Amino acid sequence: MAANVSVIQHPLVQHKLTLMRRADTHTQDFRRLLREISLLLAYEVTRDLPLRTETIQTPLAEMAAPVLAAEKNMVLVSIMRAGQGLLDGMIELIPTAKVGHIGLYREPSTLTVVEYYLKLPADTNQRDMLVVDPMLATGNSAVAAVERLKEANPLSIKFVCLLAAPEGIAHFHEQHPDVPIYTAAIDHKLDEHGYIIPGLGDAGDRLYGTK
Repeated sequence: MAANVSVIQHPLVQHKLTLMRRADTHTQDFRRLLREISLLLAYEVTRDLPLRTETIQTPLAEMAAPVLAAEKNMVLVSIMRAGQGLLDGMIELIPTAKVGHIGLYREPSTLTVVEYYLKLPADTNQRDMLVVDPMLATGNSAVAAVERLKEANPLSIKFVCLLAAPEGIAHFHEQHPDVPIYTAAIDHKLDEHGYIIPGLGDAGDRLYGTK
């Protein structure tokens, strides 16, 4: 496995990913599965959140109980448009997080990345950041997104995706070796069009039924 890459092997993650890969999975089911899997990914990615102790009263006794040390200290950033599918589930698990969006698209003939939108919370420099996008294919979009997001100077950045290609991981970590990648699977390769093989097709099109 590549350095600074975590593959989340939870059985439910792998099962739901298989259902999403199937060509005959309908849009509504694909959307539901992506939301469900994003909850599980968020659970794994936030394992290292710091805790503090707070005195509470249960129905039977007072106790010192663990709570998040910085409950509101996170920003989730979606790489539009497909990233929204991961974002929606993560917000359910981390409702106190703030949300940012970065809009990028891949120019079909050159595979270069064009930015068209960026909106982040004003206090991003006081927060840890999770950047979400279902696919890490060529890595061009992820590299460009993280480069721009670093300008906001967050406390830390993690990149979360559903699928990654070896080429995308290598390119991403050439540019951002300090940013860990969390993914449900590392697939075999990219095809001549920059799609992940075996993959699951275009995540945005399958999520929104645009193809």
